[in-house]
Amino acid sequence: MKKILFVFGTRPEVIKLAPLIIEMRKYPQVYDVKICNTEQQKELSNQTLDYFGLKADYSLNCMQVNQTLLEVQTRILAELDKLFKKESFDATIVQGDTITVLSGALASFYNKIPVYHVEAGLRSYNLTEPYPEEAMRQMVSRIADLNFCPTENNRQALLKENVLPEKIFVTGNTVIDALFCLTEETMKKSEQFFENKNIRIDDKLVLITAHRRENHGERLDNIISAIKFLARKYNDHTFIIPVHPNPNVKDKIYSELGGLNNIKLLEPLDYPNLVYLMKNAKLILTDSGGIQEEAPTFACPVIVLRYETERKEGIEAGVSILVGADYDKILAESERILSMPCNATRLTAKNPYGNGKSAQLIEQIIRERI
Repeated sequence: MKKILFVFGTRPEVIKLAPLIIEMRKYPQVYDVKICNTEQQKELSNQTLDYFGLKADYSLNCMQVNQTLLEVQTRILAELDKLFKKESFDATIVQGDTITVLSGALASFYNKIPVYHVEAGLRSYNLTEPYPEEAMRQMVSRIADLNFCPTENNRQALLKENVLPEKIFVTGNTVIDALFCLTEETMKKSEQFFENKNIRIDDKLVLITAHRRENHGERLDNIISAIKFLARKYNDHTFIIPVHPNPNVKDKIYSELGGLNNIKLLEPLDYPNLVYLMKNAKLILTDSGGIQEEAPTFACPVIVLRYETERKEGIEAGVSILVGADYDKILAESERILSMPCNATRLTAKNPYGNGKSAQLIEQIIRERI
């Protein structure tokens, strides 16, 4: 039996690793699966763990208010080193590109524990877009023993960086697997959640998320101005914004958008409720990476509020439109979609990021290699 440690700290990491954790725990004779939550996003990560019926074996409580990237990385590395000195593991699995991912990979590398990287090979090749994630995922690729790439484009990126072919596997993205975990009963509960808040969910729903570090400041001002214009022009549409808790985002959004009746500002939503909105949205405006991957499953067009995206497959397939924080482009692309009935805006292209069987494939590869 092999002792495998999953290290994560944010909600997206939980969502994308939960299907693999569940899949590997089907084989207790092969794996002793342990979960470590750095709690980089303490409330959001634990909330999402509960949804999947999972519980952390180790909680590091590394998040502090207004900490710098250097401070949180130092804290996570120190706590993980204590864990690795106390217990032995045969491999560490990390996902994505957060400070937790880099710290988990580095701490494992320093302790000579193999690193398996889920969602490997995504690249924008611009170290400031997204910041700091682009640098982190590039660094993890240098020390990962196995790289599980969502798409062929990701595999090609790693090959160009001289990562050995035998370390690279195209598996699709586990975020699509997570969507298939949602039951009809769960969606009914989400429907009731919004009814209880007196929020109308119909075919004139616009979902908006904005939180990325590079969009703070003037860029966020442009995005908010565009949203305000759209909400006033399309006052028969409902604009729902789950507001990120970062004060740089939260304070500005509540100040500028809190007074419009058809804009609903909510606390961060748990995973099923966010998926329910994606499933019913006419349009999504977001700077999130995960939503770019999930929304095509529901045939919903996505306007990406970023100047660079490492998820180029969506742009190439026509399921996403890259506009950055450009006020005029946000309005032009949004109005093109909002001016039409919802059934005329549905996408026909397949989701380029997977078919919901990624966790099974990754488990098979790990079993063969380990």
